[in-house]
Amino acid sequence: MSEFINWWNHFPEHISPVAFRIGPVQAHYYGLMYLVAFLTVYLLVLSRLKKENTGFSKEVIDNYFLWAILAVLIGGRVGYALFYNLAYYINHPLEVILPFDINNGYRYIGLYGMSYHGALIGIIAASVIFCHKFKLNFWLLADLFAPAVPLGYTFGRLGNFINGELYGRVTSVPWGMYFPLDPMRQLRHPSQLYEALFEGVFLFIILWSLRKRVRISGVLFSLYLIGYGLVRLFLEFFREPDQQLGFILGPLTMGQVLCFMMILFGGIVIVIRISKVKKQLLI
Repeated sequence: MSEFINWWNHFPEHISPVAFRIGPVQAHYYGLMYLVAFLTVYLLVLSRLKKENTGFSKEVIDNYFLWAILAVLIGGRVGYALFYNLAYYINHPLEVILPFDINNGYRYIGLYGMSYHGALIGIIAASVIFCHKFKLNFWLLADLFAPAVPLGYTFGRLGNFINGELYGRVTSVPWGMYFPLDPMRQLRHPSQLYEALFEGVFLFIILWSLRKRVRISGVLFSLYLIGYGLVRLFLEFFREPDQQLGFILGPLTMGQVLCFMMILFGGIVIVIRISKVKKQLLI
């Protein structure tokens, strides 16, 4: 048993972030996990189109998905720059989207740093514009995707784990791990796996089971916002704060503050959507 625990503790040290190489080109697991995440959400949504009366066609969803992918990538990067490393990116604005060090012969440094909340804001904004452009109901579209998104998000967290980034706080629990990127070389919570399980699989099971029971448009989307916000708000207590920020409001990290705002927004939307339905019934 002790040999297994020791192997588990050092497991991240034996994982290469590179999945495979073709000549000079390297395919990283993190990027592949994003592809798997997008594909998972897409297939789940297509399944809903076939089995449920969603009011959307496959052509509309295919068109929207291109918008959504760009919104997630751009929003995630811009959100990371604004929320987590503003001082750096003010001095290196091109690196927000263009991953090159222009001071060293345009040396490629890779895209690093993605913000979930930035991606969320980006995709909400893109969805509002898309629905306005094509005269679609935003709330129905949001409800269509909300139950599927958490399962896709699971793969993003697995990508973080393989990269050895976003590791947890120092711990003494037997399932703790040593991460190669940790300069202190201490046993830490595998917080990426906690998030993959609870922000991903757990939240997916709940929302997927509710998808046919929630009748008021916009409420399922709101439950996703509230559910994700609550789960991550709790799990952030096991995750090491971002080095460049630390704690920003007492014992709370930036992620927790953003999650609190997310929960508040979700609650406001639920109240508004339910109130609107009640008014319509009284007319």
